[in-house]
Amino acid sequence: MPHIITIKTPGRALVDITTKIESLLSSSTITDGVAHLFVQHTSASLVIQENADPDVLRDLIAYFDRIAPEDGPYRHNAEGPDDMPAHIKSALTSTALTIPFSDRRLLLGTWQGIYLFEHRSAAHQRRIAVSFIGEA
Repeated sequence: MPHIITIKTPGRALVDITTKIESLLSSSTITDGVAHLFVQHTSASLVIQENADPDVLRDLIAYFDRIAPEDGPYRHNAEGPDDMPAHIKSALTSTALTIPFSDRRLLLGTWQGIYLFEHRSAAHQRRIAVSFIGEA
């Protein structure tokens, strides 16, 4: 049965959720396997990115804003000027991640963190389904 976690975002940002996933995993009965994460939204995504230099995250946001600007010629605009660009950004990234773990520890690289990538300008509450699959 998946866990559903809710993440409050401040608006357009990359929110580090690594600690939340590690906390869930540490209380799991499964010791070795994979963690599967799925964001239940179409205007946010999940990415694994560098967790050391915050300029990496700022540059990612700036890059995606350039390739999917709010003033683009979009047909879909009923939910505001940031909505269609958010859908494009979500389509170019991932709505799901699978990460291996061993001894209830994520096997992320030294500089890797798990991020919820909020693509909308306003703050939102985002739901992520988290499943651990493997052996006890």
